[in-house]
Amino acid sequence: MKAAEAVIQCLKKENVNMVFGYPGAAVVPIYEALRKSDVKHILVRQEQAAGHSASGYARSTGEVGVCIVTSGPGATNLITAIAAAYMDSIPLVVITGQVKSTLIGRDVFQELDITGATESFTKYSFLVRDAKSIPKTIKEAFYIAETGRKGPVLVDIPMDIMEEDIDFEYPESVNIRGYKPTVKGHSGQIKKIIDRIKVSKRPLICAGGGVILANAQKELEQFVRKSHIPVVHTLMGKGCINENSDYYVGLIGTHGFAYANKVVQNADVLILVGARASDRTISGVKKFAKDADIIHIDIDPAEIGKILNTYIPVVGDCRSVLSDLNKEIVAPQTEKWMEEIKNWKKDLYIERKPTDKVNPRYVLKTVSDTLGEEVILTADVGQNQLWCARNFRMAGNRKFLTSGGLGTMGYSLPAAIGAKIACPDKQVIAFAGDGGFQMSLFELGTIAENNLNIIIVLFNNSGLGMVREIQDNKYDGEFGVNFRTNPNFVKLAEAYGLTAKRVENDVEFEGVFKEALDSSKAFLIECIVDPHERTF
Repeated sequence: MKAAEAVIQCLKKENVNMVFGYPGAAVVPIYEALRKSDVKHILVRQEQAAGHSASGYARSTGEVGVCIVTSGPGATNLITAIAAAYMDSIPLVVITGQVKSTLIGRDVFQELDITGATESFTKYSFLVRDAKSIPKTIKEAFYIAETGRKGPVLVDIPMDIMEEDIDFEYPESVNIRGYKPTVKGHSGQIKKIIDRIKVSKRPLICAGGGVILANAQKELEQFVRKSHIPVVHTLMGKGCINENSDYYVGLIGTHGFAYANKVVQNADVLILVGARASDRTISGVKKFAKDADIIHIDIDPAEIGKILNTYIPVVGDCRSVLSDLNKEIVAPQTEKWMEEIKNWKKDLYIERKPTDKVNPRYVLKTVSDTLGEEVILTADVGQNQLWCARNFRMAGNRKFLTSGGLGTMGYSLPAAIGAKIACPDKQVIAFAGDGGFQMSLFELGTIAENNLNIIIVLFNNSGLGMVREIQDNKYDGEFGVNFRTNPNFVKLAEAYGLTAKRVENDVEFEGVFKEALDSSKAFLIECIVDPHERTF
């Protein structure tokens, strides 16, 4: 078969039935093979959206997301989505077309060294030089993407190589010398954790996105139940534990709750589980958990000790390590500690006063209280992201998807597309500000074309609210953040054949949201928000 056809057969061998992409001349052979296959293709409106949609699909299913784009600008448009997936450890296989292998290095039309350009933010990348190596390469790409610390892998294929004939045989296994991720935690280190917890007075768990990526939510819940240890989480860790739990404390970090950060400051043992201790989480290394012995559990050994001094390091998969801990854990006495936390939560929680416009906190509370457990919420970047993280309650099978490490505006809408295609029976709601929404609003076309009944909640504060808030806090005035000419978002959505309504206050929102829930097609709700409404 043609090597291009082999690419599609490789995807089928990996049980891929959905890819996101945008064709161009350098991937026409692959698209011809795709046309003849039963693998479904979603045509996005810009290549970056292919990566974000594949990310949303991967995070909703736990599988590897796949996207295909052409060479040159097709590949460069995808770069931001690749970087976003890398920062958040999302497993993707990215297939890019390349100019003919005989022309590489001659600066021909739409030539770009995409493997070089993305080297620092892909888990690995391949430039295919031999058509016969395609089955082995793609097998390895999937293996690398979904094992160890997950991440994006890029496969760049020259167009002449796609046209070559090969004998197709897909490898049954992978053996990459030098790449042997540690899954099982060291038994000696696990015993040390158990011994240290036994004598702790103020233990605390800090859960990160690694818990969700390892599908270790049940193991974490069991560990909390057995150990009686309270839990805080990072932004990417939102959803790793039922927020109705008596041991749930809340979001920490620069945009977390004051009471949750106070709990960290007073812990004597801090157990980091699948959290890399990023700058937005630790809020200053010198003060973060200053009196605590830090236990760090992570699949990536490079993260342990990189930021914080670690008392007990454990390299391993969160699910495996937590399972081992659950077998031996002896609960310390935490009743007094829990009572202290309860009082701090009561004293330090700030309730915002209502405004004469839409209060985003009320919107999130309404959405949270109205919806069931089978819902996926995507948040863009900026104030809307933090309103979501602080006010949407996670319980049951709810999922929260956002761009954490890179903070990519324009993420929410295409991620919601990927999530809805992955889980058509689940309610998917995309939150965005008017700034981020305008970075991917063209994906309304993808939504309309595929009849995806996504609800889009657009917080319109006529500008870049997060930057405006920083300027207001730090300087005397605002500059370069106000949109004086926003489009009519309702008419824009209607131009794509979608339903849309604008709401001016909280009372109007509840009725329109119920209308959106009853709609059989996508529904945009534009919420007019005070430009100076703060994050918290």
